Amino acid sequence: MVKSGNIFNIFDSYSFTYKNITLNSLIGTYECKADTKGRLMLPAALKKQLAPVLQNGFVLKRAVFQPCLELYPMAEWETLMQKVNSLNRFKKKNNDFIRRFTAGVKMVEVDASGRLLIPKDLTIFANISKNVVVSSAINIVEIWDKDKYEQAIDDATVDFADLAEEVMGQDEEGDGIS
Repeated sequence: MVKSGNIFNIFDSYSFTYKNITLNSLIGTYECKADTKGRLMLPAALKKQLAPVLQNGFVLKRAVFQPCLELYPMAEWETLMQKVNSLNRFKKKNNDFIRRFTAGVKMVEVDASGRLLIPKDLTIFANISKNVVVSSAINIVEIWDKDKYEQAIDDATVDFADLAEEVMGQDEEGDGIS
């Protein structure tokens, strides 16, 4: 991925340009299987979207709000770390956040066969067994145990309309995107 000024060129196949800003996102939710060693074959459609960044590697970490893993392309991780590094380390809460946010972080690569090895400690954290869901989340990929993913989607269905209105709806301050 390349970040240059206001132009982002991350994934060529799913992007659009508006006023010299190229916005990109990953698309898709896929079911796949992990083998007994914790290797996950990336779905072909997702691998194609990630092709421009495969050679740079990825960072795999525990999600903050859900029992899943987050796969960051290296450039996305570096951008996030710039924000984290700007925190004042002389404040205890910042140090506590950094420690917990980076707990279990691993650098990973996709092997020549298109497989991603999920380290054992992260497999345990996300309760990943054989059946896995790999889901795009704008610029990162979430990796879920299939049952946990379905439960999270079911739990969110009840209040999704309210959440969508709160997050995406227009309000007096103009924060929404509508």
